[in-house]
This record gives sequence, C-alpha cells and structure tokens, in this order.
Amino acid sequence: MSNCIEIKVPDIGNFKEVEVIDILVNPGDTLAKDASLITVESDKAAMDIPCPQAGVVDKLLVKIGDKVSEGTPILALKVESGESRVESKTPTPIAAPTLHSPLSALDSDIHAEVLVLGAGPGGYTAAFRAADLGKQVVLVERYPALGGVCLNVGCIPSKALLHAAKLITETEEMAAHGVSFDKPTVDLEQLREWKAKDVVGKLTGGLGQLAKQRKVTVVHGVAKFTGPNSLEVATTEGSKTISFDHAIIAAGSQAIKLPFQPDDERVMDSTGALALADVPKRMLVIGGGIIGLEMGTVYDALGSKVTVVELGGQLIPGCDADLVKPLAKRMEKRFERILLNTGVTGMAAQKDGIQVTLKAGDKEEQQVFDRVLVAIGRRPNGKAIGAEAAGVAVDERGFIAVDRQMRTNVPHIFAIGDIVGQPMLAHKAVHEGKVAAEVIAGHKVEFQALVIPSVAYTDPEIAWAGVTETEAKEKGLAIEKGAFPWVASGRALSLGRTEGMTKLIMDQESGRVIGAGIVGSHAGELLAEAVLAIEMGATAEDIGLTIHAHPTLSETICFAAEMAEGTITDLLPPKKR
Repeated sequence: MSNCIEIKVPDIGNFKEVEVIDILVNPGDTLAKDASLITVESDKAAMDIPCPQAGVVDKLLVKIGDKVSEGTPILALKVESGESRVESKTPTPIAAPTLHSPLSALDSDIHAEVLVLGAGPGGYTAAFRAADLGKQVVLVERYPALGGVCLNVGCIPSKALLHAAKLITETEEMAAHGVSFDKPTVDLEQLREWKAKDVVGKLTGGLGQLAKQRKVTVVHGVAKFTGPNSLEVATTEGSKTISFDHAIIAAGSQAIKLPFQPDDERVMDSTGALALADVPKRMLVIGGGIIGLEMGTVYDALGSKVTVVELGGQLIPGCDADLVKPLAKRMEKRFERILLNTGVTGMAAQKDGIQVTLKAGDKEEQQVFDRVLVAIGRRPNGKAIGAEAAGVAVDERGFIAVDRQMRTNVPHIFAIGDIVGQPMLAHKAVHEGKVAAEVIAGHKVEFQALVIPSVAYTDPEIAWAGVTETEAKEKGLAIEKGAFPWVASGRALSLGRTEGMTKLIMDQESGRVIGAGIVGSHAGELLAEAVLAIEMGATAEDIGLTIHAHPTLSETICFAAEMAEGTITDLLPPKKR
C-alpha cells in the first residue's frame, strides 16, 4: 500500500527566495533517494533540490519561473506505507548549495564562480562584465594573448592591412587628378611588424592589463569540459582542472576547409593570408564573401594578380545587388578575373604552384596559382570543446542552441558568439556576452537586438542592417525606399569617390526605418546612424528633419530620407505613387 506525501524545499542556507529554472522530473517517474527534482538559482549559485526518499512522482506543485523558499511544496510523491515517515514536516537540511556535479573546489586546481571559455570580443567582454558585477572569474584562452581570433588573426589585423592597401590605391588614383607619386616600395617585414606590434600587440596587451585590474584569472591552454561543473585545460605547465558554478562558452569558430585541398602552405585560410609570407604573382580567392574580398583587396594593392571564384551568382551573397554593383565594377577593373557561378572541383600541389580545377556549368578549366586562399565560411567549435560531457546539446554542425538569456539546455551553462549561430560577428558576441554575465549576476535581461549590422571593409566599403530590399520582396513586405546616389554629394565629389549610394527602407504603413544599406568610402562608420534609427523606431521624416553637417558623407543618410519623403532639393524628388 502506498501513501502520497508532499516533498518540500529544504533548508537552503542563507537564500530566502530562489527561482525555479528547471524541472528534472515528470509525473509517473520512479525516483531513487537523492534524485534531483528541480534546479533553483539565486544571485550566487544554481543548485539541485534532491528527493529525500524513493518513490513515484504523483503531481508537480511548481513550474519554471516560480519563486520558492524553505518549506515550499515541490511535488506529491507516492511512497510505500512503511516509508511514509519521511520528514515531510521538518525537511532534511542542506548545509550548502549542491552543485550539479560532485566535483568541488577542493577537487580542482582552480575554482570559478564564472568560467568563461574563449577570450575573443564576446568572451573577454563577458568575463570583464561578470567581474565588474562582483563575480570571481576565470578566463580560459588558447592563444598566448587575449582577444581570440578577432584581435589576433582576424578583424583587427585585416583592417590594418586594408588601411595600408587603401593608401596605396588612393595614391595611385590621385594621378588622374594631377597629383602623382612614385610607385610605393613595400617592406613586408616592416608592414608585418607594424601590424603585429603597433596594432594587435597594443590591443591584446591592453586587454591583459584590464584583466589584471579586474582580478580576472587568465589560464592559457586548450580546454575541454569533463563534466557539468568542470573543465580540463592543457597548458604549457601541464593539465589543470577548473571547477565552476556557472560557465559561459565563447569558443568561436574556425575556417572551413575543402575536402580535397592539399596540405600545402601555399593553400591558406584567412589566418595564413594575414601572415603576409610573401606577395604572390597570381593568387586565387575561393569564395566571394566578405573575408575573401577583403583579403583580395589587400593582395591586389600589394601587387598580386587576384582571381576570385564564387559559386553563387553574386559577390557577397545575401547583400542587395545594387549595393554590391559599385564594388564589383571596381574589382573587375583591378582584379585579374571574377568568376561567378563557378565552383572549384579539384586542387593539387605542384612545384610551380597550386593547380586548381574550375567548373562553370559544363565547362572545366585548370589554372596554376602561386597561392590559394580558401574563404568559404566558418564552422562553430561546438564539437571541439567536449560540451557533451557537460550535458550541453550540440547539433551536427557544431552549433549550441540558447534562449534569449544565452542559456543552454544546461541551466548554469551559457553560450555566446559564433558558436550559437549566425551572424558570426564580433559585435553580436559582445552584446551577448554582456547579457550572459548580467543574467548570471541576477539581472533580468535578455538579448533583444532588432538588427545586427554587417560591414565589408572592401574598397568601396559595403554596410547594411535590418531588412534588405531583396528580403522585403521575397517576403512580400510593403515598403518605401529612399536612395541617394553619391554622384550628387559634394563631399563624395571632393574625395573623387562618387560610385557610392545610400538607401533607407521604410515600412510603408508606419514610415519607420526598418533597413539601410550603404556602399562607398567609410560606409561602415556611416551605418551607425541608421542602426540607431531602426532601434529607436525613427521615421524617414525624423532623419530628414535632423540637421546634418555639410559637406559630409553623413548627409547622404539625410538625403536618402528626403528622397523617400519627396522633400529633397539636391536632386529632383521622385514622383509619388
């Protein structure tokens, strides 16, 4: 014969009220003594509430999101009549929170309230924010310096080289305006040293100082999870075990390789391309996306004959064609070839270079290049960190699913950045990192960005955010568009760069700005105003009535708004339908 008793929240120490963040059992489940029933979280830690005796779950009395305290009924449990003497009136006390793993701080080399795996822009932001909120933080990074791929071998060094490339091309093109310079002499060693020391070194060194000032413990090495509350790090000093109360996974992504590419230093990913080993006479870029075109821009300026191969029908797939067109026209003049709707079906290392087989439709051709850059995308590192050992769900592509608070399926483990999905952009990871740190600290926040800007730092730059014109057409959205050609911009004329264009996309009914796109010099800097307009719910009229300094490129955003409103005076306004 069985009786039904109430299982209540036991003594949980100094925590007066905690939130139920997970329910670990269902009605009908047969439970052993000490089986975990629910997970609760305070501003200090997450803990599981155990079952004081064996039985069968009859009915749940709490739900996720409920606030509970000592004595709150959790569930009704069916127990054998001889065992109903459980202290249902006086719960079994728990001296301290029970972590999700039996590993304790005493069993590890280091213990962290918050463990952050990966010190890229998202990771170091999460670590620093958590430290500022009073948490004891350990930051694990595989590179010798903080900053991850972005600062060490990605965004920052590439922009340094793009700046150098722009200076070279601008001096070349000033000859048409009466100002000539001798052909530049490029000292690769000095250029590499400037990139490494004056740009990357200063930034990563600054991050190291900020970590020390915030008392963030930094551990350098390759890490893998060994359990829901533990991590093993292979360091130069041997293996170290780190235990944690909460973790934030910010492990990023890596370049995708072609299955048939040879193991040859002349076949590079973006990291290899940024190393600037030499300036090849002929270079092939596989992939017409942002990374490929940025590096193609650098090597073209340095003197390489660059060929770009893109499997799709447009450079920078996903961006509106009218924004890409000015860039494509400029690259067609500067690059050796741009091959659209073309795939690479084979690659072989030869003494005189890398032989590549190109296929467009039924036609195949073979070309030999001194170097090949494979820039076909990146894949997340979810499968490389042993996340499954912590109970974290990782899909077949390596992505980790999270909710709006950046929480994984394991309540005390969070994930941010490339590893949680597209877009794989540093500025997205930064904001996600702040959210994760603040949620762990007890703040009621979530990631709610309306738009995430994208920028190609090519020449000209392309920048866009929100709803694209292509997307609006595909979804049948009712929109209004205001586009302003830079040929009518005094500032663009004075720069000799009139190929640009600025456009705004508005919701037809409300007039609010829902998308923006810019192609031209400094497009990435100009986009911020449009992003803020979208986030603030501004209309084209709001932008048009905002006084912009003259003559500036920022005026083009105002002019685009006036084109939509029909109030433009610098051009004939379009006829209203």
